[in-house]
Amino acid sequence: MKTEKNILIAFILNLSFSIFEFFGGLFVNSVAILSDSLHDLGDALSIGISYFLEKKSRKKADEKYTYGYIRYSVLGGVITTAILLAGSVLVIIGSVRRIINPVEINYSGMIIFAIIGVVLNFIAAYVTREGESINQKAVNLHMLEDVLGWIVVLVGAIIMNFTDIRMIDPLMSIGVALFILIHALKNLKAVLDLFMEKAPGDINIRELKEHLLKIEGVEDIHHIHIWSIDGYNNYATMHIVTKVADIQGIKHLIREELCEHSICHAVLETEPEICQDQECHIEPFHSEHHHHHH
Repeated sequence: MKTEKNILIAFILNLSFSIFEFFGGLFVNSVAILSDSLHDLGDALSIGISYFLEKKSRKKADEKYTYGYIRYSVLGGVITTAILLAGSVLVIIGSVRRIINPVEINYSGMIIFAIIGVVLNFIAAYVTREGESINQKAVNLHMLEDVLGWIVVLVGAIIMNFTDIRMIDPLMSIGVALFILIHALKNLKAVLDLFMEKAPGDINIRELKEHLLKIEGVEDIHHIHIWSIDGYNNYATMHIVTKVADIQGIKHLIREELCEHSICHAVLETEPEICQDQECHIEPFHSEHHHHHH
């Protein structure tokens, strides 16, 4: 599987690089490089976790996980994000300390390191650029961030080399950390939306309902529930009120319409009149409620 192989390569590259980088940061005394090594280690760990969970997420549905294991891939995203959030906070704290007490930095060493960093991370980003899952996208985003981070470090090192303004080092470090923090929070929100079974953002339920009601023979639709399992695969369930004899035909038309709204798994229930079920009275998408007085 391409995605998996990419993730494994990225993991090995990142892990070895972050160790190399940690010692390099100590050697040239740069907190920007040290913080970057923490960032890379976080990436490596999260990529490792992603790798195992991505593998697991390929498993087909069984009696325990009736929807399959796709959510494991999403879980990889959660763990990754948590590591990055913690890492970036630590980095910011470390950098603030450095601003208060600046130290000597070996600039030429830092420049050499940054060049190696840009090159290696560019290769890694290039290798992992393809793939569809949220996980894979997260991994590739890390790679691109790393390239950017290193370009910043390189520019900073060159400026410091000529001006000896030591503050630049921790400031760059804080910049990288904030960048990671913001991305991680965005990622976290996307993942939490999935876990909360929120309707996918690109599906407008009101509009979908209008389209479905236009289908001939459909009198009413309620109990519309839409959720996404991983951000790509969307599921829906609904009740359709119809008096048409050809139920299969109606269902076929509805499924076609749903597929156009990127919902390709649907459970449809039909009934001849609006159901007596209490639940129907608390439908969120109705302005007009149907009350039955007995």
